Amino acid sequence: MSKVGLGPGDVFEVTVYGEEKLSRTLRVSPEGDVHFPLIGRLDIAGLTTTEIEDLIRTKLQDGYIRDPSVTVYVKEYNSKKVFVLGEVKNPGTFPFAAGMSIVEAISLAGGFLESANTNYVVVTRRTAEGEQRIPIPVEKITQGLAANFSLQPGDIIYIPDTLL
Repeated sequence: MSKVGLGPGDVFEVTVYGEEKLSRTLRVSPEGDVHFPLIGRLDIAGLTTTEIEDLIRTKLQDGYIRDPSVTVYVKEYNSKKVFVLGEVKNPGTFPFAAGMSIVEAISLAGGFLESANTNYVVVTRRTAEGEQRIPIPVEKITQGLAANFSLQPGDIIYIPDTLL
């Protein structure tokens, strides 16, 4: 289960066991809601998968299904992004996925260019205290000499060139 709240554009799958007609894939609207059969409009912006499961279960129990078993699985975090900039083949913005690592994000960006300084990649992360810059030795991670680094939505990954 994800601890990341959903937002507009995110896509998730709802399974109601034994009720195939209710199981479906939904996209969060720009207003932060979805429409679900029998229940109608549900405001889910910012809710986690567990909170959405509880909400749908409670609404379905209210006169429709006695003891529904509901699971929610996020397919796409389109409202959450990571940014990969600098010495990679395809710099840009990429959808965040729960558990995403720095190696995965760099791979999405096509991998390093030959000029990349792979042992001094900088992740900029917004925190309550402000911006935090975290140097990451990605080359050591790929060699198994350092632990992989988990990303958070909104992280900016900058890969400098070896000249810096």
